[in-house]
Amino acid sequence: MNQSPTTIFNFNKDSDISAWNIVDDRVMGGISRSYFELTEDGYGKFHGYVTTESNGGFSSVDYNFDKLQVSPSDKIRIKLKGDGKTFQLRVKAFAGDRHNYIKEFDTTGERQTIEIALSEMQPSWRGAKLRIPNFDKDQIRSVTVLIANGKKQNFELLIDSIKLVK
Repeated sequence: MNQSPTTIFNFNKDSDISAWNIVDDRVMGGISRSYFELTEDGYGKFHGYVTTESNGGFSSVDYNFDKLQVSPSDKIRIKLKGDGKTFQLRVKAFAGDRHNYIKEFDTTGERQTIEIALSEMQPSWRGAKLRIPNFDKDQIRSVTVLIANGKKQNFELLIDSIKLVK
């Protein structure tokens, strides 16, 4: 039996995005700058400028939520419109985890639906792949969208929704 997707976050004109938090390389001395806002059309707009100057090179936006039961075979489905750049989707299984599980995705400049199986997400900490299995947990507590392409660039990503698909 196919279950309907579980909404992690659905953006619309009335969305409260106050629980979304920007984390840029400024936490380690970098000078990248990003913003997250709601557009007039009701999309979550993650945009800014990433630079590798001052040992930087990333910008991200996090959303933490109550524990959501998952299976490694579940997928995260994101409806979005990017600017042709590569981004990362990151999830954390437990609030106290220092590492994330990550998977890159490419944007085309058009509206897209990206689906990423949790089991395809690799463990990473500060950009280094860890020697532990890909995602194999029974819960997630946060999702993050990050850009870190190793060069100076402006970026923009419009997010329509993020859902868990069983």
